Amino acid sequence: MNDQRHPITGNFLRGRLRHALSEREQDLLESLFDDAIVTETNQVLMRRGEVSDYSTMLIDGFVLRTIDDEEEERIVGFQVPGDFMDLHAFALKRLDHNLVTLNSAKIAKIAHEKLERLMAEEPHLARILWFSTLLDAAIHREWIMKIGQLRALGRAAHFFSEINYRLQMVGRAGRHGFQTPLTQAHVANVCGTTPVHINRVLKDLRESGAADFRRGDVRIESLDKLHALGRFSPDYLYGEGLLAMTNEFST
Repeated sequence: MNDQRHPITGNFLRGRLRHALSEREQDLLESLFDDAIVTETNQVLMRRGEVSDYSTMLIDGFVLRTIDDEEEERIVGFQVPGDFMDLHAFALKRLDHNLVTLNSAKIAKIAHEKLERLMAEEPHLARILWFSTLLDAAIHREWIMKIGQLRALGRAAHFFSEINYRLQMVGRAGRHGFQTPLTQAHVANVCGTTPVHINRVLKDLRESGAADFRRGDVRIESLDKLHALGRFSPDYLYGEGLLAMTNEFST
């Protein structure tokens, strides 16, 4: 979705709490960001442990949260347009993970000193920004639960279901799927399995009639089957269902 008045923040919390932001608050938040910039593919936006004095909005493209050690790099999060990716760094001043672009992305930064003034002067907007970080935590909890609850086929189905839902919220997915720069190796990493095994998993997913993954293109044949395989319910994304945001953040 394009918001010409708010080209940087127009997709922030769209489908969740954007309705709770007044026009004045939307304009104010937009005005505090620096000009948008375009990144390289596989560019490290923030490295684990680095001290930061800014936070970043993802406008276009995809970004991975990763944690690496001497042996491997694990994907622990997937960011889509509209995500305020590292708002946690405002409080922590550093992250416990890396932020790495999956493709050439468009981002914009906001200085922490501006955020500090905003938090002090705009308590309603501050609470909405706080919600944004809590939403990230809800997604992380769901990922942890599904890793323990499901086998690789179910994990892949849940991952595709979630990304499809999040992209639909910001107008980046259609009825029959979405496109990303994801590879089979990325999907294997997210699902906690090997690239060799994920090849079989994706074949089973295709033969189930739920979805087909080819070179980052996820074509959904049956959303009901995909959700059933992944035991997916979107409640934890706070867009609809039991946890949908209605008037909780009214001014």
